[in-house]
Amino acid sequence: MNYQFDERTQRKGTCSEKWDLGKKLFGDPDVLPLWVADMDFKCPPAVIGAVTERAKLGIYGYTTRPQEYLDAIIGWFGRRHGWQLNASWIANTPGVVPALSVAVQSLTEPGDAVILQSPVYNPFYDVIVKNGRQVAESPLVLQEGAYRMDYGHLESLMQQGAKLMLLCNPHNPGGRVWTKAELERLGELCGRYGVKVVSDEIHCDLVFPGNRHYPFASLSQQHADMTITCLAPSKTFNIPGLASSFTVISNPQLRQKFTDRIDALAIGSVNYFGPSATIAAYNESEDWLEAVLEYIGANRDFAVGFLAERLPMLIPVRSEGTYLLWIDCRALGLDGAALKRLMYKDAKVAFTEGSTYGRNGEGFLRVNLACSRELLAEALERFAAAVAAATK
Repeated sequence: MNYQFDERTQRKGTCSEKWDLGKKLFGDPDVLPLWVADMDFKCPPAVIGAVTERAKLGIYGYTTRPQEYLDAIIGWFGRRHGWQLNASWIANTPGVVPALSVAVQSLTEPGDAVILQSPVYNPFYDVIVKNGRQVAESPLVLQEGAYRMDYGHLESLMQQGAKLMLLCNPHNPGGRVWTKAELERLGELCGRYGVKVVSDEIHCDLVFPGNRHYPFASLSQQHADMTITCLAPSKTFNIPGLASSFTVISNPQLRQKFTDRIDALAIGSVNYFGPSATIAAYNESEDWLEAVLEYIGANRDFAVGFLAERLPMLIPVRSEGTYLLWIDCRALGLDGAALKRLMYKDAKVAFTEGSTYGRNGEGFLRVNLACSRELLAEALERFAAAVAAATK
């Protein structure tokens, strides 16, 4: 099927967080938004059809998970990632970020240290700090254009008493798709020190050719026993508004702790459209995913080529997955506030300023590549012109 990813769908005025908050967030309603991680592409036709048919019923009542929904998840992860799941391991959550928060609440006590690897998706900090826990930050090392884990530093944090780690796999914003060897080494450390792992794998399907996603819990029984895996079809198929996330927890003790907390917070209900959309996504939309990955990969290559030609002082970090491009802008010598002025006021574009993801992200920008080539080119042209004017 020929999908129209070059189409610029009008999203302004649709209650879009990405497109309708320009004035509030950036001071200008006409700022081009390439920030928050949702796509500007229409969902797969099968998903649109399933949601439309569901809407036609006209009664939007309380919803349960049909067996077909569980089978679709099991089939997808077996087929796509070689991970054989059991339906009893799958628990409802209202979103991956709420799941991260519930995991922190259920597996740690106030004041406990929780490990994260910076720069990292900013809600990782929130679910630690706002739950009264302490951030144990292990900065990733940028080496030869890609991030690496600092195992020595990770071990020191574990030796100091941290018993939980939030893992971003694939990594946002750095675009790393962690290798099997890297994850095995991490698992060995966690096993040695009794550290549990909450693995955010929401970007697991968005991996470019030459790389492979390994679910952390799939690598061994020891990995599975220590892990809560947070998943959703939302990033893959552009359905974040349907609250269709879930966790996979094979360890019955961990699962009980997690689901007890979900029940206590009364947040385990199912979105009316979620199961139908998930079934259509996982059972009927794999060809759409392959097409969108090809398009985003070409956008990545276009952006990297543009930077090399027009802004050679800015260095993109090699992206192996996600639809995000992480760019090292430290050569501009600008702090976070100045980078924001350059984007929002001078260029009238909204990328995400890097300190959002921790101190290790200062001087970087995150660009959402999941848009039409025309829009991406316009945003990069605006930014290049602003940089040229600022550096005269």
